[in-house]
Amino acid sequence: MSKHTELSRGKKKRHVICMTSDFFYPNTGGVEEHIYNLAQCLIKRGHKVIIITHSYGQRVGIRYLTAGLKVYYLPIKVFYAQCVLPTMICNIALVRYILIRECIEIVHGHSAFSVLAHEVSIIGKLLGLKTVFTDHSLFGFADTSAVLTNKYLQMCLCECDHCICVSHTGKENTVLRAKVKAHKVSVIPNAVDAYSFTPDPSQRDPKMITIVIVSRLVYRKGVDLMAAVIADMCPRYPNLRFIVGGDGPKMWLLQEVRERKGFQHCVTLLGSLKHSEVRNVLVKGDIFLNTSLTEAYCMAIVEAASCGLKVVSTRVGGIPEVLPERMIYLTEPNVGSLVEGIERAMQDIKKGNILCPFECNKIVRHMYNWMDITRRTEIVYGKICLNKIKPLGQQLQSYLTCGVWPFLLVISLMYLLLQLVEKIYKRKHIDIARDLKL
Repeated sequence: MSKHTELSRGKKKRHVICMTSDFFYPNTGGVEEHIYNLAQCLIKRGHKVIIITHSYGQRVGIRYLTAGLKVYYLPIKVFYAQCVLPTMICNIALVRYILIRECIEIVHGHSAFSVLAHEVSIIGKLLGLKTVFTDHSLFGFADTSAVLTNKYLQMCLCECDHCICVSHTGKENTVLRAKVKAHKVSVIPNAVDAYSFTPDPSQRDPKMITIVIVSRLVYRKGVDLMAAVIADMCPRYPNLRFIVGGDGPKMWLLQEVRERKGFQHCVTLLGSLKHSEVRNVLVKGDIFLNTSLTEAYCMAIVEAASCGLKVVSTRVGGIPEVLPERMIYLTEPNVGSLVEGIERAMQDIKKGNILCPFECNKIVRHMYNWMDITRRTEIVYGKICLNKIKPLGQQLQSYLTCGVWPFLLVISLMYLLLQLVEKIYKRKHIDIARDLKL
C-alpha cells in the first residue's frame, strides 16, 4: 500500500507540517506526548511532518523517530525551564533554511510557554507560510509574570491563522488573555492510547485500598493539598496506602510528612517515572487522586480512568469537561472537600458500586482517540490553507493592535534579516530534502 493511499481515497490534500516547541523528547510531559502522537497519526494519514526543537544535552542535529519522523535538535542553549532565550533574530537563518529545505507549508507551534514555537511561527509567517498554535495550559491575569506572558502571547498570536485549545475553559482563557478572536479558536482535546493503558485488577491488593498519585511535584499540581490529605487520612484508615509517582521541587514536602508522621508503611514515593512505567503503577491502585490547582486538560486522569481506577479530582479549569460524572468525583481545591471525595469513593468500592474496569477502558477508548483528534486537526489545516497571504504592511497593521509599538521594529528587523539572508544564501541554492519512505 503506497504512502498516499489513505489520502487518495478521500481526495484530501497532503500537508507538509512543521511542529515546533521547546518541549519534546527526551523531555517527558503532556505537551511532548501530544506532539509525538499527533505527528505519528498525521504521518499514518499520508502527511509529511518534521519537528523543530532545541538541543537536549548531547542530542544535537537530526534524529529519526518511529515512522521516519524527522526531528531537528537545533544547537541552541536552554535559558530557563527548558525554554530558549527570546532573541527573535539569532536563529532566523537556521530556521529559514530548514523551512525551505523541507518545503514546509504549515508551521504548528505548541505551548504558550515555548519561546521557540513563537519564533518559528513568526519567521514562517514572514516567509508566507500558514501558522497554527496549540495552547496546552491555563494562565492567570493578576501577577506580574502572568501580565508579561499574556502580552507576549498576544503579540505572537496577532498574525496566527488559527489557534487550538484542549478544552472549552482553555479556549475562554486564551481568547481573554491573548485577545484572539473567538472564531479563530477551535477546541480539540488531548487523547490517550487506551490500548497501552489497559486494566489489570489482579495487581490490586484486596486487603487494602490503594490511592495512586502520578504527577509532577510542583506547586501548580497542589502538592500542599496532597501532603495535607495524606496527613489527615493515614492515621484514620489503617487499610489505606498511598503510592506517589513523580518528582519535582516539592518532593521534600511529601518526604517530610512521611518521615515526621512515621508513614513509611503506608506512603510509597517512587520518584521520577518513565511514561512506559506509568501504567504498571496505575493498575495497582483503586483510586486515582489529582489535586491540581489549575489545569486546562488533565491527561493523568484519563490514563487512570483507562486503567479502571476511580478518579477523585479538584474541580478546576477544564477538568469537569474531561470525564463523565459516573467516572469521576469532583471536589473543591481544599483538604476537607478532597478527603470527603476520597471517602465517597472508598464507600462505593466497599459497596461494589463501581464500573467494570474494562468497561471504563472501552469508554475512554471511544471518547479519546488519536486518529479522531488528527482528523479534526486536518480540518483546521484545510481551513487555513484557504487564507490569503498577507503582505508585510498588513502584517504590521495586525501587530499594531497589540499596543506594543516597539514590537513592530522587531518584526521589521526580522523581515530585513530574512531579505539579507536571501541575498547571501539564495533559496534556489538550498537542496530540497528527500522524503523518507518506509
